[in-house]
Amino acid sequence: MSYWQTFRHELTAIFSNPTLLLTVLGGVVFYSFLYPLPYAKQVPREQQVVVVNLDGSQMSRELERMIDATPQVELARRAYSLKEAEEIFITKRMSGIVVIPEHFYRDLLLGTSPTLSYAGDASYFLIYGTVLEGLAGAGKTLASRVKVNRLVMSGQALSLASEQYSAIKLQLRAVFNPTTGYVNYVIPAIFVLILHHTLIMGAGILGGGQNEARLKGQSGYWQQVPVLQLVLVRAGLFVGIYWLLCMYYFGFSFNFYTIPHHAKFFELNLIILPFLLGTSLCGIFLGLIIPRRELATLIVLLSSMPLIFASGFVWPVETVPDVLTAIIQFIPVVPAIKIFLGINQMGAELSDYSATLRQMWVCVALYGTLSLITLFLQRKVASS
Repeated sequence: MSYWQTFRHELTAIFSNPTLLLTVLGGVVFYSFLYPLPYAKQVPREQQVVVVNLDGSQMSRELERMIDATPQVELARRAYSLKEAEEIFITKRMSGIVVIPEHFYRDLLLGTSPTLSYAGDASYFLIYGTVLEGLAGAGKTLASRVKVNRLVMSGQALSLASEQYSAIKLQLRAVFNPTTGYVNYVIPAIFVLILHHTLIMGAGILGGGQNEARLKGQSGYWQQVPVLQLVLVRAGLFVGIYWLLCMYYFGFSFNFYTIPHHAKFFELNLIILPFLLGTSLCGIFLGLIIPRRELATLIVLLSSMPLIFASGFVWPVETVPDVLTAIIQFIPVVPAIKIFLGINQMGAELSDYSATLRQMWVCVALYGTLSLITLFLQRKVASS
């Protein structure tokens, strides 16, 4: 059988398989809109909290106004006891409870630091962190005002006190995430993960389905094509299909969500080629060793969360066990996320990631070899 005939058979097998098409085309397009949806507003804003002011002084009410003026927090309800605040928090589904303690104003006058308390559901870490950020900003602003007033009362000029109330002044600038939003932070890496997972599932579904047919005693073109020819054609077809999907993600989707990207077209393709080739061969190998096609989806889904945390972009890689870190380096998406974020999001040079690029080609060689050996052994067992 010629390469052209194998290509036609593989193309027909892919585009006549509704499960595979739904996973590959439907999954990629669907997730390009679904996944960024929770992060559409970039960062949480105006989180509603209930306030308990146990002091009642003018200064504590001023602190309330300052908290409410922050973009992160909205003081939506007021309670006169912690028990009442807890009931409102639960029934009205508030984001938390802010407690201004008794003797707040007196402690400020005495020069001691009163404690501003906040209670909330820390499992919603984005909301929890946002409210804490707003409270910290308001507290620091009030503390600065108190310090300036003391300096003025001690005889220092107001203009000088306003400049010298703190020995250190921070001027923070976000370098790689200008909006400091979650879309620019999360989506570039997740898009690579989606491409990786759907490609492995697609190739796994195709190979698993043919394995299932083979185990039932059915025959097909995949048993007649030379081993190397079948692997090359199948990998090439998936690379071609996913190259178009990569252009959709790194082109249209990035522009649609206004995500900054710096890689040149040629550089991007130098990264995409080993990424897609390694991932295709990994999916082909998976399809050769599973007895049923649905197992491909199950295996990939079960591996999603460990890969997200172990790849290092949402969780410090130093906290991941060294053995696990070493193993996952041979999964194509791990070096791919690293190099895509470095080149496309941070504007690094391709030469800075030459070792990572070699690692991706090692994955190509590894899974290509495993696929050829596995397919060769299957043919040998079937013929004996």
